[in-house]
Amino acid sequence: MKNSYTKPNLDTKYFDDLFNSLPSMDNKTVAITGTTSGLGFYAAESVAKLGAKVLLLNRPSTRAESSLNLLRQNCANGNFHRVDCDLQSFDSVKTAFPKINEICSDGLDVLCNNAGVMALKDKATIDGFDVQMQTNHLSHFLLTKLCMPLLEKASQLRDEARIVNHSSIARFQTKRLKEKFLEKKGGNLGGDGGNLMFGGGRWERYAQTKLANAAFTACLHEKLQKNNPKIRAMVAHPGLAESDLQSTTVEDGGMGSFFTKYLMKFGQSEKDGTLGLLRCIADPKINSGSMVGPGLKGMKGKAKSFSLESFYDNPEVKSMLWAKSCEAIGESFEI
Repeated sequence: MKNSYTKPNLDTKYFDDLFNSLPSMDNKTVAITGTTSGLGFYAAESVAKLGAKVLLLNRPSTRAESSLNLLRQNCANGNFHRVDCDLQSFDSVKTAFPKINEICSDGLDVLCNNAGVMALKDKATIDGFDVQMQTNHLSHFLLTKLCMPLLEKASQLRDEARIVNHSSIARFQTKRLKEKFLEKKGGNLGGDGGNLMFGGGRWERYAQTKLANAAFTACLHEKLQKNNPKIRAMVAHPGLAESDLQSTTVEDGGMGSFFTKYLMKFGQSEKDGTLGLLRCIADPKINSGSMVGPGLKGMKGKAKSFSLESFYDNPEVKSMLWAKSCEAIGESFEI
């Protein structure tokens, strides 16, 4: 039944130790997409408590307002800035950038491309792309392009900047990245089947987006190492973390509530799911070109750092992803 799933409220085991190990982020500016709940919310709260100025990039909604108010309650000294940015519209991303540019007068230290949707129906955005691929990757590709001068400025002023993407163990659920999922074929990419064991069109589309997130990181790492190694590119994965992703997917028909309740018994809390993101954002020990999470295929545990994997970190995949992403946004992206 729809709307019958509730989060299990799993115990948090590792978050406090990791948070307490992170350095101050005073005088740094961090932009995070998708902060209304879940991992993005806790990432925003954490970096604000570490002293960073935080830009909250979300589509306009009552959830965005209420989450901002809650962040301000939880972090009385937090420096939060709301930026309206709907990742299902390229025009919205472009419209958001002047405000981002205004707030980041001293550059942008970290761009965290966190927002994502999971296993939604086969439908197109206003731009004609699959709703999952545009939300999870293509609009983040455009946002990263727009923010690159701000990242470069921060790297010059403070000797480092970071781009953090968010993948998933779902990247292993597809054999290879396919061009059609990056094209204007939204609504014609496999239908709405698949609601139990992660099969069917909606789960294939989700896996493609998570593979794209990892491949985008591999592209950025290669290009930045050649042209501006002061900007690091890394990617996190949360394992099986409870978040609103499961709730929205159950509501949309992509997962059954009974199966979801059973599956999440093997997962970890939202806060522990945030460990990979936080290490990528703030841990000085994380190098560019790293995947950070609870094991490469791990579902829970401490976030560890691994090298990017060869099934997407190779010339063929990287070349295709970059070319098709530029084609999608209608602009070249030179680094």
